[in-house]
Amino acid sequence: MKYICLILCFLCLFSAACEKQEELTLEQLEALNAEGLAELLAKTLSKPWRGEQFIPGKVGGTWLSVISDDPKSFNHQLAEYDSPTSTIIGQTTNYLLKYNPVSKEWEPNVASARVVVDEKNDALQVIYTLRDDVYWSYYNSDKKVKVTSDDIIFWYNEIEGDPDVQSSGYYGQFLNMPDGSEAHIDIKKIDDRRFSFHFPRIVAEPHLSTNMDFGPCHIYEPAKKQGGVEGVRGLFSVNIDPQTIPSMGEWFIAEYTPSQRIVYKRNKDYWNKDANGVTLPYPEEMILRIIPEENTKLLMFKNGEVETYSLRPEDVDGLINKGDGSYTVFNSEGSLGASFWTFNQNTVNKKSPKYEWFTKKEFRQAMSCLLNRDRINAQVYRGLAQPKVNIFPETNPYYNPDITLQYIFDTEHAIELLSSIGIKQDKRGIMRDWKNRKLEFDLTIRSESSVYQDIASIIRDELSKVGIKLNIRVLDFQKQVQLIQKTFEWDSMLIGLSGANTFPSQGSNVWPSSSNLHMWFPNQEKPATDWEARIDYLYNEGKFTIDAKKAQEIWDEFQTILLEQCPMIYLMRSRGFWAINNRWDLSNVYFDNRNGDETNYTFLK
Repeated sequence: MKYICLILCFLCLFSAACEKQEELTLEQLEALNAEGLAELLAKTLSKPWRGEQFIPGKVGGTWLSVISDDPKSFNHQLAEYDSPTSTIIGQTTNYLLKYNPVSKEWEPNVASARVVVDEKNDALQVIYTLRDDVYWSYYNSDKKVKVTSDDIIFWYNEIEGDPDVQSSGYYGQFLNMPDGSEAHIDIKKIDDRRFSFHFPRIVAEPHLSTNMDFGPCHIYEPAKKQGGVEGVRGLFSVNIDPQTIPSMGEWFIAEYTPSQRIVYKRNKDYWNKDANGVTLPYPEEMILRIIPEENTKLLMFKNGEVETYSLRPEDVDGLINKGDGSYTVFNSEGSLGASFWTFNQNTVNKKSPKYEWFTKKEFRQAMSCLLNRDRINAQVYRGLAQPKVNIFPETNPYYNPDITLQYIFDTEHAIELLSSIGIKQDKRGIMRDWKNRKLEFDLTIRSESSVYQDIASIIRDELSKVGIKLNIRVLDFQKQVQLIQKTFEWDSMLIGLSGANTFPSQGSNVWPSSSNLHMWFPNQEKPATDWEARIDYLYNEGKFTIDAKKAQEIWDEFQTILLEQCPMIYLMRSRGFWAINNRWDLSNVYFDNRNGDETNYTFLK
């Protein structure tokens, strides 16, 4: 099951071009889409995981899959900043705990946890106990190094806890105290299997703050002692023999051929076993082909060269209505997260007229009013999506259906909002600001996603209707990340983050103004605006409020401010369709919008 993880990585969207249907009106498109949806759902399988036990399977077979890009490294720390690296190295690691979204409880994984609350001193501890059968193993070798408390303590203190490493986990190690000071969450060793996190004040979700994965201490610790941060980053480049990378997860990385494939072999020392005592996973081998082009992936799936495929909007009709019986298509409700449109408010750009526009909430509200989500749904998603108009998803305990975005598509309202800050159309219909400067700015999108390109084209067209010129700027993913975190040379951007705020306090490196993924203006020394200061306060208070009624009030205000200020204008929640080759037994296969596709317990028929 794909349980919640704490590393933020960027959201992957559908990535293919779609055919425009401009000869039909929006109303006609919506009617056709509604008729077709019911028919499509009847031909697919709805099977969300609701806590069912997995039946024992059998060992054997090769699991065939694809990945879009080569890894930049096999380094456990650098995986934070590169999605392919994270995907690949993540097969060799584990989190301490796993979260069950059905029971809404934290469950043991490589460790179990116990919370001890000290109400008298307003403090608490989370005491972890590692399993006794977890090892760093090596492929084709008898060498095994037991995972101990030292692994976690080193990673927490010397990797995530070292500001020079610039780990996203660093920000989650500190708490704001009632007197305004900042205090650290310390980790202490009890023995080889037990360690504890010491919180200087009581928090609402201590498991969320302490659950983590980690790299092998016996390799990274000597590297850091000898070479510091660069010694850490120098480990496990893509040029090494991948068989030298230890694994405590399901798989060993046995082979890497650049731009071609990655081969995994089953880790027989893996601790997780089924009801019959058989070590998971069931396939003996997993092969990831490196295929950047989406249509090639589709063809490979049809040819049986790939086991699963996530359908794009334009794939739905062909794969569902014209299938050959060799695969089964699952469906799920709309995704819990969504990509968003955001504007650069960094003060390094304060001499630019765009900074003057972007920092006015009325401008951002107007842009939200010019975002034609119905048109995007009809033309890009074939009617298989819905607008995301809230901050928290339904699974969040503080989701409030009454708190929604008020700035939905309304061209006249957009013009009124712009006029209220001195931005008006001239005689030729060109929108100009209070200094007679015409409104023109860039929208940066990732080159890998043609859905982003289609959405950007619609945004450009809608803005042009009111006299605003939008230039679409296409960059690869890594350059997009550099713009956000280093150069800050961008105007507006379509992007997304993984995760869906299942817990309100998720996003410790996004919502606080001092965090490194505070998209519109990261790493602020102090809040640049009063509303960001208020968000900082509410986020901090919400983390420490145990009383559900008081917490609801805090998180309601938190959501309301963000929806009013529009720093991140959410786009669409797309319905999911996913297919799997019928050579696999479907008994343990599930698909839903909380967990994605469950294939960890899949075995051959």
